[in-house]
Amino acid sequence: MTNASAPYHAHIYYDADERRAAEDLRERFGRDPAILFVGQMTDAGVGPHPIAQYEVHFRAESVASVTATIEETGLRALVHPLTDDDLADHTTLAHWIGEPVELDVTVLDPPGVNQGIPRFGVSDF
Repeated sequence: MTNASAPYHAHIYYDADERRAAEDLRERFGRDPAILFVGQMTDAGVGPHPIAQYEVHFRAESVASVTATIEETGLRALVHPLTDDDLADHTTLAHWIGEPVELDVTVLDPPGVNQGIPRFGVSDF
């Protein structure tokens, strides 16, 4: 059973045609008290994410509602927990909404180290 306060991230992906929908979703998440942090939109790849995206932080208890909100938009997203295994977080523990994006897993933290955990609720990539 997952701890309801366990940390989660969602990466919302968009292209030029989807940018307005991504902005609208970002504003909606910014008003949602379940969302702890909404990152800046990055119009280029960053970290393991090869295309434009932004990150939202929330707790496990909000996974279903966050996922449903993203699904309503038709945008692609990666929803994953934050554990001590960054690779597993972005692969085997992750849930894709829409068409998956091929990530650059070579830049992820090694097992036992996940820099996303100390950043949780504070900043994005």
